[in-house]
Amino acid sequence: MRWKRAAGRALLVCSLLFAGHTGAQAGEPAGGSDGRGPITLVTGGDLTGYLRGVLDGWNDHHPREKVTLVELPDAADEVRAQLVTELRSRSDRFDVLNIDVAWTSEFAAAGWIKPVNAEQFPLKHFLPPVVDTATFRGRLYAVPYVTNAGLLYYRKDVLAREGARPPRTWAELEQLAKTVAPKYGMDGYAGQFLPYEGLTANVGEAVQSAGGAVLAGEGSRVTVDSPAARRGLSFLLDGVREGWIPQRALTYKEEESRKAFQDGRLLFLRNWPYAYALANARSSKVAGKFGAMPLPGPDGPGSSALGGSNLAVNAQSRHQKTATELISYLTTESVQRRVLTEGALPPVWADLYADPELVRRFPYLPTLKRGILAAKPRLKSPHYDQVSLAVQAVMHDALLHRRSTDATVARLTRELRAIVGRG
Repeated sequence: MRWKRAAGRALLVCSLLFAGHTGAQAGEPAGGSDGRGPITLVTGGDLTGYLRGVLDGWNDHHPREKVTLVELPDAADEVRAQLVTELRSRSDRFDVLNIDVAWTSEFAAAGWIKPVNAEQFPLKHFLPPVVDTATFRGRLYAVPYVTNAGLLYYRKDVLAREGARPPRTWAELEQLAKTVAPKYGMDGYAGQFLPYEGLTANVGEAVQSAGGAVLAGEGSRVTVDSPAARRGLSFLLDGVREGWIPQRALTYKEEESRKAFQDGRLLFLRNWPYAYALANARSSKVAGKFGAMPLPGPDGPGSSALGGSNLAVNAQSRHQKTATELISYLTTESVQRRVLTEGALPPVWADLYADPELVRRFPYLPTLKRGILAAKPRLKSPHYDQVSLAVQAVMHDALLHRRSTDATVARLTRELRAIVGRG
């Protein structure tokens, strides 16, 4: 169960190849005679295979507007490259796109996805923060489909032996990581600190948990040089410098960090909800010995990066009415329930997180809901890809070589201003 795709690597991605469509010529208006017809939904790989069954339900009732599912590989950067190449060429081979939440602003600013009418979708039933990931400059350009938020996993058995409660603040986490972890031959704390999308999420979480922001104004202003942002960056930089974040954590992505925790080598781990079931499997060394909670912050609960995916309509699609109605179908309560029970992905419908039957099957749902409600989108920007790469490069270098917070902020400010301007 790979909930991490909903995060941020997160994180779900998409593209599509549909031989039955013909490419639109540059300048030619999109859309067929009535906007209806066969369509293609493209997504990152569906590991559980649930989506084909969901789409069979649509196809049974829409024989003249059948949807074809195309799955692409897992690597987000490779999929994004394919997707951008097709969209830049104004191809109409895409109809419905299942895109990472972080790409919505970029695709909207480029004119690649079509604004949608909010009244056609059950947004009032969604968890409020997820809707923000689908907007750009006050307009809805996509519809939330899957969400995600980072959680803090902790060894409840070890803390119980020490008479300690789970950490509610960074100071408490640091103290336990420094004093308790070494007594049990464990590392203190780890997240995802390899230079890739996961590091962007971890950095954003630290900054926003401290009340700061890397960018503001939907990516138009660089705001990382602030006392709050500095406090967030210092949490990570000081952790590596002082050793309670181990140097080996700088090589971790989701899976490496999960395995370290699952093998009993970590006291605390920041990861996505997908790790819960795997760490609780019979083969896990920590099964039944850990708990999960929302991320801590400097003075109380912190704020996660909001992961997941949104469904969008290609602006060049010739069957946009059908595409829009498919999105409506995929965001109904019944399908959202299957997203969780069959796809092992966090749904966007709020009521599902309090459903007694689902909570029995997925006991972390209430905790995850609290994390999602406190979460924020990852660095909304029309230049998201460049911004994320800059954050990754600067922060990994700073963590690896133990740079000071001042030097890190100065370099990050320079590089981000070169991308987005001075605002």
